[in-house]
Amino acid sequence: MSATDTVKTNGTMKAVGYSKSLPINEPESLIDIEIPQPIATGNDLLVKVSAIAVNPVDYKIRQRVSPVDDSTSAENHSGKNYKVLGWDAVGEVIATGETVTQFKPGDKVFYAGDLNRQGSNAEYQLIDERLVGVKPKSLSDSEAAALPLTAITAWEMLFEHLAIQKQAPTHGKKSDEVILVVGAAGGVGSILIQLAKALSGATIVATASRESSQAWVKKLGADYVVDHTQPLQPQINALIENEGIGQVTHVASLTHTDSYFDSYTELLVPFGKIAMIDDPNTLDIMKMKPKSLSLHIEFMFARSMFNAADINEQSRLLNRVSDLVDQGYIQTTVGKNLGAINAENLRAAHQELESGTSIGKIVLEGF
Repeated sequence: MSATDTVKTNGTMKAVGYSKSLPINEPESLIDIEIPQPIATGNDLLVKVSAIAVNPVDYKIRQRVSPVDDSTSAENHSGKNYKVLGWDAVGEVIATGETVTQFKPGDKVFYAGDLNRQGSNAEYQLIDERLVGVKPKSLSDSEAAALPLTAITAWEMLFEHLAIQKQAPTHGKKSDEVILVVGAAGGVGSILIQLAKALSGATIVATASRESSQAWVKKLGADYVVDHTQPLQPQINALIENEGIGQVTHVASLTHTDSYFDSYTELLVPFGKIAMIDDPNTLDIMKMKPKSLSLHIEFMFARSMFNAADINEQSRLLNRVSDLVDQGYIQTTVGKNLGAINAENLRAAHQELESGTSIGKIVLEGF
């Protein structure tokens, strides 16, 4: 459908959803469905979805949230409730609500969406324009789909929580900041390393264990790589002694924060900062007191979930990332393209993410 076509107001659309939480090896854990096509009003764009990426949030919600209790679930023609997941999308705006000012039909956009609403594993999706950026022109749809959720997460970690000193990409001046990125080969790490390289003078120490992961993070801009399956402190001390790097000033903890927390408190300088994205059961935060460390929890849906006063920051941030991509400072973080957007391929994507071994992002394209 082109931007000039009449948009159906009462038709159905293809989607992938689930009616009950099941293990991913069950065929009904994600199924192909047809649900009503939504209509754009207010600040919303109606986007025809062309490509999506899959994130750990997808399988966490599939495991924990029942469509019966969920206000975002959609009914099919027989009245059965389905939850549609998906928080990374690229597509074309085909209709706009009456108060939209930033986009028009025909615009190609990318975004991560809102947990309070139906996800992007559908042919059409409604999205508040204040959460949407202009798709990078130099990337294909699937390459661009890999970026929104992780780019927002990484940007907020680096520049809002950790308060890394930002500079223009052409500046190239080294600072005395040293950031340790733990779990660097995954989706968030893959973009965080690039943003830190492009927009700061920090020394980047990434953790990765497998050879393929180590090669990936070096390619993206890590200055040094250490193995997170071995104790971190001796490896960092060796870099300080042999390479002349400074002590760690910031930690981006992207996985297993509880396992590494003691190491962080030992490695960090006084007044150092830790930002995390995972969900440890317990942390003894009083271990941070002697060095007056700070701990930040990054959750990129916070602005959209609570309609924050600065909700439009997400749109601005995505437009900035889009510019950095088109200027050649940021590359896509696609690790694997699993083909068309359907239940079978999405089950495979969830399975791979649940295994914890994926490198970069998993994307799917077209219905």
